[in-house]
Amino acid sequence: MFERIHFTEYLDLDLNDEHWYCHDCGTRLISARLNYKKGCLVAERMPEEIHNPVIDGPYSFAPDKDWVRILEFYCPGCARQIETEYLPPGHPITHDIEVDLDSLKARLQRGELVVQGGKLVKPQPSEGVRP
Repeated sequence: MFERIHFTEYLDLDLNDEHWYCHDCGTRLISARLNYKKGCLVAERMPEEIHNPVIDGPYSFAPDKDWVRILEFYCPGCARQIETEYLPPGHPITHDIEVDLDSLKARLQRGELVVQGGKLVKPQPSEGVRP
């Protein structure tokens, strides 16, 4: 019924079954009513693994592991890295994408929006017909 929406560089939304999918391999991640990150593999990285100190000493311009943790989210099917977060220790994973699926489906069914080539667009009025 609906074409998949290419939502982010590595994340697709399928409104037919209301799930997030990996854009690269098509692996079904999790319900689109939930945080897609919970359907990913998660790796916690130490800041010094990624950011080398700029200078020697206590103030090296590299993130301090006591103040930041780095989480990487991967597709469980192909291991494509989907997202990275820098968070204070103890902070919960952010829920950065929340879609009102019911409203989006209704707008698509009414023709207010269409999916073309994986993108949401407003339909163009037919030639000779005024909007």
